[in-house]
Amino acid sequence: EDIEFAKDALRFSAGNFYINDKPTGAVVGQQPFGGARGSGTNDKAGSPLNLLRWVSPRSIKETFAPPKSWTYGFLE
Repeated sequence: EDIEFAKDALRFSAGNFYINDKPTGAVVGQQPFGGARGSGTNDKAGSPLNLLRWVSPRSIKETFAPPKSWTYGFLE
């Protein structure tokens, strides 16, 4: 009875709702794990947008002048 109440109350609040099972092991392309509200970032497993969560653009600058300081400005 309590499980049915919880199931009905949480029906639309999460991407996946597991009862007596571990919440891992979602199958890519079959179980859209990750929600658009408080349950996730709306990045589905296996989607191209999921890759953006794990990479970030970097800029590399090459200089031949020796550095004058090795400290970070925010630590001063």
